[in-house]
Amino acid sequence: MDPIQKSKDDWKKELDAETYHITREAGTEAPFTGKYHATHDKGMYKCSNCGLELFSSDAKFDSGTGWPSFTDPTNKERVELKEDMNHGMSRVEVLCKRCGAHLGHVFDDGPGPSCKRFCINSASLKLEKENAKK
Repeated sequence: MDPIQKSKDDWKKELDAETYHITREAGTEAPFTGKYHATHDKGMYKCSNCGLELFSSDAKFDSGTGWPSFTDPTNKERVELKEDMNHGMSRVEVLCKRCGAHLGHVFDDGPGPSCKRFCINSASLKLEKENAKK
C-alpha cells in the first residue's frame, strides 16, 4: 500500500469543509449527527479521503455514543493507532494508514472478543453498500 501525500491546499480543494476539518485537522462531529451513526446497511466503510477499505458493516454495532462504532477494522494494517493527549485526556487516535486521515478514537469498552470500540466519525467514512458493488 503506497502512502498518499498531498498538501493542505490539495486536500482543501478535494474535501468539503466539514470533512476537511474532521479528517485533516482531527476535528469531530457532534454525537448523533453523522450520516452513519444509525445506519444498518450492509457493505464496506471506506476512508472518505482515499477510498481505502477500513471497516465492514459486520463489525459495526450500536454503542449508544452517537458515532459509528466497530469492533475491529477489516485489516489492522490499514489503520494507524497513535497516542492522543489532547483535551486533557489520554486516548488512542485512529488514522487511515494510507492517507493519514483522522478517523476517530479506539476505546477498550467494546463487545466481543476484541473488547474494542472503534469510535469513528461519519465524515471520515464512505459506505459502499453491498448491492452497489459490481
